[in-house]
Amino acid sequence: MSAEAPETGPSRRDWFALAVLSIGLGLIVLDGTIVGVALPTIIRDLHLDLTDAQWVNSLYAVLLAALLLSTGSLADRLGRKRMFLAGIVVFVGGSLMAAAAPSAGLLIGARAVQAVGAAFIMPATLSTVNAVFRGKSRAAAFGVWGAVISGAAAIGPLAGGALTQWASWHWIFLVNLPLGALVFIAALITVPETRGEKKRPGVDVDGALLSAIGFGALVFAVIEGPDLGWWTPKRALSIFGCTWPSERVSVIPVALAIAVVALVLFVIWEQHREKVQRSALLDLSLFSFRTFSWGNLTAGMVAVGEFAILFVLPLYLINALGLDVMGAGLVLAAMAVGAFLSGAAARHLAARFGAPGTVLIGLALEVAGAIALALILSGDTPGWLIALPLACYGLGLGLASAQLTGTVLRDVPVTISGQGSATQSTFRQIGSALGTAFAGATLSISLALTLPSALNTAGIRGQAADQLAETTRQSAGTTIAQLRAQGDAGLLGDQTATAVRALTTGFADATRWALLVATVFLALGFIGAIRLRRASGPDQV
Repeated sequence: MSAEAPETGPSRRDWFALAVLSIGLGLIVLDGTIVGVALPTIIRDLHLDLTDAQWVNSLYAVLLAALLLSTGSLADRLGRKRMFLAGIVVFVGGSLMAAAAPSAGLLIGARAVQAVGAAFIMPATLSTVNAVFRGKSRAAAFGVWGAVISGAAAIGPLAGGALTQWASWHWIFLVNLPLGALVFIAALITVPETRGEKKRPGVDVDGALLSAIGFGALVFAVIEGPDLGWWTPKRALSIFGCTWPSERVSVIPVALAIAVVALVLFVIWEQHREKVQRSALLDLSLFSFRTFSWGNLTAGMVAVGEFAILFVLPLYLINALGLDVMGAGLVLAAMAVGAFLSGAAARHLAARFGAPGTVLIGLALEVAGAIALALILSGDTPGWLIALPLACYGLGLGLASAQLTGTVLRDVPVTISGQGSATQSTFRQIGSALGTAFAGATLSISLALTLPSALNTAGIRGQAADQLAETTRQSAGTTIAQLRAQGDAGLLGDQTATAVRALTTGFADATRWALLVATVFLALGFIGAIRLRRASGPDQV
């Protein structure tokens, strides 16, 4: 089938194809958030520390960000259906590896395999939708695509809680096997093969390497900074038997410098490829469309805020408040309820205020929900009260996500829709990786301050208190749950209850700081949405 949809509009088979592509997309988006609520259980079973936990969440997004530009270009060349099917196979294989992983290292490696599969799937779905659907049906198709992203991301915590509590955390990965098989078979039957026009020779291998090095080094620095030291080394870094040799300078500023140099070289290299008329990984002319530029900046900022919230809240709900994984999932499901309700209303609001205006309304609700959440957080806040601002946040999430996708790609030519959709997805994945990284770094730094202070206020001092605070920080709060379970029979004796209250208060204070950082990025996204609305033309303002 050609890249252009028939003038008579999409057929019934095309709508079935959209459903299949949306389910495939939902699988990989769900996998980005389903781990969060199960993370405390995984930390306990596999003895992860806070940095390991961040990598379980972040590596998936890091590799997606590093690979999406390459796979989007490949999808345009080799066929989007072919890339989608290959991605399903790789993703399911990685899911099986993750379910069987007996250690932190193997689980993180399996998440990397999942990310490779997801990087094949994501740009293939959006560019196929962009190629097949036109006119009014195209707006509806983009609405479905955006609603799936927001809905799957929001429902992930509930699904993770249910599977972890009623089966085991392994099932958050095993569930992908039967679903992946069904999607593969259905895609063979319904999804049309589309390609972009191949206008220039060559494969941009150097661009792929530079983008991967730049994005990977940036996220590595943010995640590892609190433990390795932002400038002066706190501890040695050992990888595959090699140890960072400097005793004066941490590896973190070196990683940041590598990230800056690699990303600057990437832009220069892509400009060179354009000048010599060779195929480029990133078509920089896309950024001549103001809707594309401001839309991607908005999507990236919003993703930082969204995934920062999704990383810290499950740790707070389970470890600090003492909820079980299903209880935490139900609290977080308030986001899903809000997202689904607003997803249904998004088209009606878009008809009145325009898609950019609807994005603006959605982001205003997200910012309001995040601020309210940060304000009510304490060591004993009831779950139902936390669910209220989360529902408001979810309403905004559904409105913004459902309309942002179509707005970003509105002016992008169909022939390079693979690159356009991959670029948009890359910005989102960079944002999600940085969101987890910034949230984890903020939580780690804050816990180092709030936990000793809370213990001191409670009258628990000395070396034992310092060790308890550090153990709690390293375990991402799992120590609190362990102390709560031990009661007076633990090492702290009759001081256990006092220590638990103090640690819970300290953890809540640190979580609040992480949420405020998330709110700053959501606010930056709101500012970007204002510029996006102006860039969309007078009829949208």
